[in-house]
Amino acid sequence: MRPSRRAVITTATAAAVSATSTAAAAQRRGRLRTGFERLAQDGYALLDGRKVGIVTNPTGVTRDARHIVDVMHADARVDLTAVFGPEHGFRGTAQAGGSEGRYDDPATGLPVYDTYLKSGRPLADVFTASGVDTVVFDIQDVGARFYTYIWTLYDCMEAAGLAGKRFVVLDRPNPVTGRAALGPVLHKEFATFVGRQPISQAHGMTVAELARLFNEEFLTEPVPLETVTMSGWRRSEFYDASGLPWVPPSPNMPTPETALVYSGTCLFEGTNLSEGRGTTRPFELLGAEGVDRRWAAAANELALPGVRFREAYFAPTFSKFQGRTVGGVQLHVHDRAAFDPVRTGIALLVTAKRVWSGFAWRPDHWIDKLTGSTRVRTMIDAGAGPDEVVAGWQEELAGFRGMRRKYLLYR
Repeated sequence: MRPSRRAVITTATAAAVSATSTAAAAQRRGRLRTGFERLAQDGYALLDGRKVGIVTNPTGVTRDARHIVDVMHADARVDLTAVFGPEHGFRGTAQAGGSEGRYDDPATGLPVYDTYLKSGRPLADVFTASGVDTVVFDIQDVGARFYTYIWTLYDCMEAAGLAGKRFVVLDRPNPVTGRAALGPVLHKEFATFVGRQPISQAHGMTVAELARLFNEEFLTEPVPLETVTMSGWRRSEFYDASGLPWVPPSPNMPTPETALVYSGTCLFEGTNLSEGRGTTRPFELLGAEGVDRRWAAAANELALPGVRFREAYFAPTFSKFQGRTVGGVQLHVHDRAAFDPVRTGIALLVTAKRVWSGFAWRPDHWIDKLTGSTRVRTMIDAGAGPDEVVAGWQEELAGFRGMRRKYLLYR
């Protein structure tokens, strides 16, 4: 049977729209330039005559997936003399809560210094011992307050100031967009390495924007700071529009889709449920022994925007419930623009507690460190629903959004 003329026209129109969208996406991918790309295109003029040390990890790569340390080391225009490794290490050999220590990089011979869990004067002493006069930062962030690389940035800025060093931040995209700040704002008495200062749970900023905010709002003594911005990045764009290779910033952040849900589902680190570590879908799979189909059903009844939940069973290879089959949910985000990861994380906590009698917070109340106060835990324990919990932080979030606005660099 031949298709009708209307069907043919419709098909042709759809194909044309698809081709136009693909071409537009390709044009956007060719447009974006990272801070490092712009620095290199300018012949490293900003680093001319400087002894340079760089804070980076495996995400510090070029568009063709070469590490920027290898590129800079091979370029006579840059006097790169040291590398500083964060959590998981410069080359990324350590798991969560670990680092690589002090060693000489086999590929370049450069000394690698460990910054993990160092701050203040001890970290300033590391910068001094390295002999550098300029500290450069280039690490891919994922947009959540409790992802530690932004606090490595903060600590290194503070220490560079104490050591009398110049500080340069090379910008990269926020992979989950820079559209909005979401979630509760940290209360200072809950400050830890998963949140040094009062910013929102999903900050909606790039590292260069955060550096400017840190320098003006939180550092007692601002550091001499320079930022190399991206060109061609729009706040509404997700990572796949960048054309850049995705390098897992840490072992349990395998894809941009992980980053999309992380600022909400990482809250399950503060419970006795698995947050999916030890699976191929960390932070997208959540569960525990004794959890069944009722959790997915309860979560779907809320009709949360942009996401659906599937009953799921999995056996983590490490971390909670290692080698044991657990039941739970898998998140399926079908509309990234509508999806609110923080509200979704709260809704999942509320429904898990309602349908599973075994639900418990970690005894150390780690959830309070992740959310930034006791509010989320105590409200859920008191029977509050997701909307009531979310309403509880709106005033402080509005204050942070007002502060944040001054430091945004992109439209």
